[in-house]
Amino acid sequence: MENNYTTPPETRIGHVHLKVSDLDRALEFYRDLLGFELTTMYGENAAFLSAGGYHHHIGLNTWHSKGGPPAPRNSAGLYHTAILLPTRKDLAEILQRLIDEEYPIDGASDHGVSEAIYLKDPDGNGVELYRDRPREEWEYTEDGSVKMITQPLDVQDLLNELS
Repeated sequence: MENNYTTPPETRIGHVHLKVSDLDRALEFYRDLLGFELTTMYGENAAFLSAGGYHHHIGLNTWHSKGGPPAPRNSAGLYHTAILLPTRKDLAEILQRLIDEEYPIDGASDHGVSEAIYLKDPDGNGVELYRDRPREEWEYTEDGSVKMITQPLDVQDLLNELS
């Protein structure tokens, strides 16, 4: 296949639609814990949630998965959903909320271009909550590619955003 096509730079990934085993439990996570707003229920087996009134950023359904087990870890599938927060303070606020609610956090990383918190939803789907650093702070290698790292996130410095 000839590589003469480039995706337009304005392209965005619009939403994620997840199979879940228990819709109420998933709503407790995405709506009640993470703060997404329920925009509509689609029958009894699907829900759509958003931030800021968009039609939906997250779809949840039990059409083929009600009562089912989590997806196997060592198989092909979704690694994680990444939720981009607008500011560092927003990331600090959700981190503090997770701490206050004693929700398990799998990790926290500084990637140079972004700062991220990792956790799993109740069905074992990976969730990354992150904020991008401004592009002018990004570093590049000699060949022009973005230099990304994985270092421990300074959690206390992040939480200092709330002071």
